[in-house]
Amino acid sequence: MAEDEVQLAQTALAGGDTIFGKILRKEIPAKFVYEDDQCVAFRDVNPQAPTHILVIPRKPIPQLSKAEDEDEQLLGHLLTTARKVAAQEGLDKTGFRLVINDGRNGAQTVYHLHIHIIGGRQLGWPPG
Repeated sequence: MAEDEVQLAQTALAGGDTIFGKILRKEIPAKFVYEDDQCVAFRDVNPQAPTHILVIPRKPIPQLSKAEDEDEQLLGHLLTTARKVAAQEGLDKTGFRLVINDGRNGAQTVYHLHIHIIGGRQLGWPPG
């Protein structure tokens, strides 16, 4: 993970409008690769691998640890969408990683739940 992202996470604040809200409202352009009534997927503007796509819910859940039991169906839909998008990108043949950052120590910089789909190269282990 880029050190600047870790530093940004130390000062990122939850609440209010986010860049993802603006992307959902199409106030900020993004390269959408998938869209339905519950979520969208688009290419990350700062890719960490040849393929780096974000899947975000339309409902503004600030972080995974703040999701509620009523969000269970939506959370499952996000993972299913991530699987479908990864396959659409051809990552199902070589492998990929899904990442959800949560909170300051999880290096979350945007407080709108999002899943990173990362692939297209050999990923290292352990992450972080």
